[in-house]
Amino acid sequence: MNRNVSALDSSNTVLDAMRVMTERSVGCVVITSMSHPVGIITERDLMKTMMNGKDVLENKLSEIMSQPLAAVAPDAPVVEALRLMKDRNIRRLAVVQDGVLRGIITIHSDLLYWALAPAKDKSQSK
Repeated sequence: MNRNVSALDSSNTVLDAMRVMTERSVGCVVITSMSHPVGIITERDLMKTMMNGKDVLENKLSEIMSQPLAAVAPDAPVVEALRLMKDRNIRRLAVVQDGVLRGIITIHSDLLYWALAPAKDKSQSK
């Protein structure tokens, strides 16, 4: 999991999220309320929002975020994370413990590397 997660309060705007995602080169921002993770906004969410054809840059993140936030505990089995991501058709999964955001798992980096690690280990032992 990636422990360096970009987060913004739900009162921030769409433009704020776009700035953070651009400056940090990330594909999502976790949305918080009173310091607790409550939702997420992804590049896909931003594209859908922009396609509405109205001036949405000043909209609050609470208006467009995907919620509730899909999350697992830090000690959850990887298979559980994969199943949840598959069932909800999502590519990013928050890791939350006692209401505190601990990290994020992404299908393209974290889980793909995990899945390919055994094959890599075998090829290096030859």
